Amino acid sequence: MRTSELGFAGSVERALNKKKSDDYKPRLKQYYHGELRKTLMKQLGCDNIYQVPQLKKVVVNIGLGEAVNDPKILEIVRDDMARITGQLPVQTRAKRPISNFKIRKGMIIGLKVTLRGIRMYEFFDRFVNVAAPRIRDFRGFSRDSFDGRGSYNLGLSEQTIFPEIEYDKIKKVFGMDIAIITSAKKDSDAQALLEGLGMPFERKK
Repeated sequence: MRTSELGFAGSVERALNKKKSDDYKPRLKQYYHGELRKTLMKQLGCDNIYQVPQLKKVVVNIGLGEAVNDPKILEIVRDDMARITGQLPVQTRAKRPISNFKIRKGMIIGLKVTLRGIRMYEFFDRFVNVAAPRIRDFRGFSRDSFDGRGSYNLGLSEQTIFPEIEYDKIKKVFGMDIAIITSAKKDSDAQALLEGLGMPFERKK
């Protein structure tokens, strides 16, 4: 790990520790516990407050087959991903060799960040309210991308929609997959939760 990464990680940890010491709660978390949870309890017919669905984690995943031939790409993407999520990504490695792509078992093929708690709520808030509206020709996210188990998956073609990325300093454009994991048992309940948190879905046809 480079010194710059240690510095970045340290600054993030210090900021989060300060927020925790001040009893800081992200805006969306306050809204969920203060208003939305009660609304969803009635809307979904839950018997008690603990049955109401909630966000569990957000996983951001980037596949980087190019990094096999150019390790510098890995460093560039890692830095941008850390800025976007506020957390240093971990490396994902090939589980089996793929000879056609010159990939050996254990070789680094991507990066992943798993967000929970404060970071999860803050990332989700920035994503749906700031980044998503900057997607070209954006008309809302598909209602068909739930996985049948109450979680939602989507793909982005480039990282430039995030305000943390300075456009004139971009060294590599890359896409990413985002998985939003909820505690909902049904996709309809998960959709109600995400809509309540401000996620913009496409209009029903």
